Amino acid sequence: MRITSTSCICPVLVCLCFVQRCYGAAHHSSIKVTRNQTKHIEGETEVHHRPKRGWVWNQFFVLEEHMGPDPQYVGKLHSNSDKGDGSVKYILTGEGAGTIFIIDDTTGDIHSTKSLDREQKTHYVLHAQAIDRRTNKPLEPESEFIIKVQDINDNAPRFTDGPYIVTVPEMSEMGTSVLQVTATDADDPTYGNSARVVYSILQGQPYFSVDPKTGVIRTALHNMDREAREHYSVVIQAKDMAGQVGGLSGSTTVNITLTDVNDNPPRFPQKHYQLYVPESAQVGSAVGKIKANDADTGSNADMKYTIINSDGSGVFSISTDRETREGILSLKKPLNYEKKKSYTLNIEGANTHLDFRFSHLGPFKDVTMLKIIVGDVDEPPLFTMPSYTMEVYENAKIGTVVGTVTAQDPDSANSLVRYFVDHNSEEDRYFTIDANTGTIKTAKIFDREETPWYNITVAASEIDNPGLLSHVPVGIRILDVNDNPPELAREYDIVVCENAKPGQVIQTISATDKDISANGPRFRFSLDEGLSLNPNFTLRDNEDNTASILTRRRRFSRTTQDVYYLPILISDTGIPSLSSSSTLTIRVCACERDGRVRTCHAEAFLSSAGLSTGALIAILLCVLILLAIVVLFITLRRSKKEPLIISEEDVRENIVTYDDEGGGEEDTEAFDITALRNPSAAEELKYRRDVRPEVKPTPRHQPSSSLDSIDVQEFIKQRLAEADLDPSVPPYDSLQTYAYEGHRSEAGSISSLDSATTHSDQDYNYLGDWGPEFKKLAELYGEIESERTT
Repeated sequence: MRITSTSCICPVLVCLCFVQRCYGAAHHSSIKVTRNQTKHIEGETEVHHRPKRGWVWNQFFVLEEHMGPDPQYVGKLHSNSDKGDGSVKYILTGEGAGTIFIIDDTTGDIHSTKSLDREQKTHYVLHAQAIDRRTNKPLEPESEFIIKVQDINDNAPRFTDGPYIVTVPEMSEMGTSVLQVTATDADDPTYGNSARVVYSILQGQPYFSVDPKTGVIRTALHNMDREAREHYSVVIQAKDMAGQVGGLSGSTTVNITLTDVNDNPPRFPQKHYQLYVPESAQVGSAVGKIKANDADTGSNADMKYTIINSDGSGVFSISTDRETREGILSLKKPLNYEKKKSYTLNIEGANTHLDFRFSHLGPFKDVTMLKIIVGDVDEPPLFTMPSYTMEVYENAKIGTVVGTVTAQDPDSANSLVRYFVDHNSEEDRYFTIDANTGTIKTAKIFDREETPWYNITVAASEIDNPGLLSHVPVGIRILDVNDNPPELAREYDIVVCENAKPGQVIQTISATDKDISANGPRFRFSLDEGLSLNPNFTLRDNEDNTASILTRRRRFSRTTQDVYYLPILISDTGIPSLSSSSTLTIRVCACERDGRVRTCHAEAFLSSAGLSTGALIAILLCVLILLAIVVLFITLRRSKKEPLIISEEDVRENIVTYDDEGGGEEDTEAFDITALRNPSAAEELKYRRDVRPEVKPTPRHQPSSSLDSIDVQEFIKQRLAEADLDPSVPPYDSLQTYAYEGHRSEAGSISSLDSATTHSDQDYNYLGDWGPEFKKLAELYGEIESERTT
């Protein structure tokens, strides 16, 4: 199949097209492709032959951005089998086939129907095939070819990183590199000059230049001064087609700032200055400012001020404010108009960061003269000392002189001075001062052990001008006297073992004294000499402010004596010497062989067991709670009701309790109160059944009418009196119950209380007729009757 291209539109491609076609003619640009043929020769089998194929020009070119009204012609496909009779059909497949590229299936002409952009897609791969229109069978194998999009100059150069901001030091050498800019062109760099960019400067001359090929921006002048001009705006252009006419271009802006260098020395605006300072100015306060100008900025303008002459250097000092770069003049010592009325200062201002490249522009310092005039003011009195320290003994009488303060008027008038204590605190009220002499006296009796030091403030003013005050602090130390006797350092719990040996140290004691060491230690320990010699214990002074308690005899017994008391005497070495007496308590305890205390008494035993008071209380509470629970349980068990009759076989004498309560005195239905007025009970005197009386009192009889009318309360009181006067009453309390149960029943009393002492002729045989419930009772009384008869 022959592929023919006629897309030689650009003049540059005319030669290429001519070479292409000549090359195709010289090399048989069309290939005859014969179909596989089979020869039938007699006596031979069928033989298949491969068709001969040849390579043809397999690239087409199509210009991008085609804007014509008709489709752009790309090329032509032709098969050797095509005889021109229309029997061959050409088919095109691949990228863009049918949409971008169309083919005439009869002639094989290929056209582009759309405008193409090489920057989006550079080439298309397609496949072509020739088939027999009648049989739809391929006449030759499918061929692959490429359609390349031919570039045209349709993209201008672009600066992707612009605009630019850059700095360069001032006073730089000419040709100093500032920045390199780069422009990109989307056109094909391998074809023509469409992507060949050339740089030029449109704005910024004559200060800067640009390299046409590399885009490097450089300084174009010597010693560009930031103080003259700091900011520059440079416009750079990039043009393709190597800068030729018709090329496309793009531009960007480069903002260049000159950075500062120390190329300007400081300068004072004036060579002479004058400053007025009153003599009342406070030490350490700022009295004035001075400044040297520097055209530089940042650290290049940092400055240090110095007083370079001796006059006033000891009275004034100068420092630099880092923010304003001003020299701050401060007062080091008080001014006195009467002594010196003016000062002359030579002040130098110098840069602290020097650049030796510009030392020829120096020197980088300047000097000016400052005259300070001291102003005369009426000053307050001046004390002879900045502070006073005085001493006074404790317990001194009120009015004792502590010390004297002195102040004078520093002015030439030398006015009289008056003194007073500034009562700002409670401590200032403990002292008084003589207004004319400044003598300080005590106003109370002091105790050093309570407060050892007092601070007061004394003020002084002129008589002519009381408003001018000066103050001075006065510290008063209270001196110690020996007014506190020594005492034991703490409470001692001394224990001696029962198996102690003579001379054994059982405790070491120490003492303390509220006075200072001069009136306190060394302490002396001894036994009270007014008492007889102690046969049990003795005391040994260790001469190091401690003493040891020793035993005098062998063995002690808790049963004989469990506590001993040992009086001791402690004295100090102060003047005068003071002493105090104390009594040591020594307990006798049982100890182990190694000396560990086993027990002393109940408290010691519990303490040795490691139980605290809270733990003991908790244990006792638990025990009480357990006992209460047990008692409550037993009470509930006893109060539990038992059945009246357990079973038919176990019928015995039982006491049945009915826990029924009445309705009170107003309940007349539940209880008949007339039972207390039983005539028979009133007439018959009943004796106690628990004891047998020796003398029987004569029964008293009352008329029936009086018994019916007797009051219940009077009846009970009468019975109570009889019980109290009864001589047969034993010497203990007993309970007597008065009740009326009605008339006597036929069965009589079934109680056995009198059976042990009283014989009865009662016949109990009728109990057998009462049923099985009384069977056991009938048997019981039947046995008693038989025994009694026997």
